[in-house]
Amino acid sequence: QVQLVESGGGLVQAGGSLRLSCVASGRLLNMIDMGWYRQAPGKDREWIALINRDDKSTYLDSLKGRFTLSKDGAKNTIFLQMNSVTPEDTGVYYCYARLSELRIATYWGQGTQVTVSS
Repeated sequence: QVQLVESGGGLVQAGGSLRLSCVASGRLLNMIDMGWYRQAPGKDREWIALINRDDKSTYLDSLKGRFTLSKDGAKNTIFLQMNSVTPEDTGVYYCYARLSELRIATYWGQGTQVTVSS
């Protein structure tokens, strides 16, 4: 089993910055990638970024240049740096991890709320 714990959410003014963290623990062998989804009020959950086992990051096109995903492999932690945030970035941010087990398994964190005020 894998456990994911997010932190760093909160209230921020438009134009500001926020850094989310996600710590993974448990059986982490065969990790494929880790990343983030977010769910805005009244909308479906959308994928926003991932970082793979080779430390290559991929982003939702509309977020390139504002969001940066990095990893501290020694601490099994990923960080989502969010800059120049707008009210449209408001939502619950979920960390996930995909592992290659008998099948591809996806684990989720509990989510952290980000609220951007205008």
